[in-house]
Amino acid sequence: MNEQNYDALKIENQLCFPLYACSREVIKQYKPYLDKMDLTYTQYVVMLALWEEKEMTVKALGDRLYLDSGTLTPLLKKLESKGYITRTRSRKDERNLLVGVTESGAALREGALEMPRAIKAYTVLSREEMETLYKLLYKVLAHVDERNEREAMK
Repeated sequence: MNEQNYDALKIENQLCFPLYACSREVIKQYKPYLDKMDLTYTQYVVMLALWEEKEMTVKALGDRLYLDSGTLTPLLKKLESKGYITRTRSRKDERNLLVGVTESGAALREGALEMPRAIKAYTVLSREEMETLYKLLYKVLAHVDERNEREAMK
């Protein structure tokens, strides 16, 4: 068999690999800051969303963070046990579970302020390169969203 047929399977030709490796390495840089806040990275992104929105349904939170309910439910239970969030049934529609940030959870926001600067200093990208990377990654995510919506309509 011709080895050129397998070039697409080389690790350096896989888009997923540098995305995965970079993601892991960047997330590792958050760890010392998150340890001080008693949060994992995934708990941190939940808190980021809640600091913005104050309260949202579990479904909306999962959609926003690209997390399924199997991942999100134990995460939310842990954050609730720490006193950072509340989970309550919606009065308008009891099928919806609302997630809200508590005072303790809101207070964590102050400690998170130093993270974006520290992480930016870790990367080697210029401001323009960072903006380009954001745009490209969100372009991919927008396509994923469109595909998911089409699949849900079938």
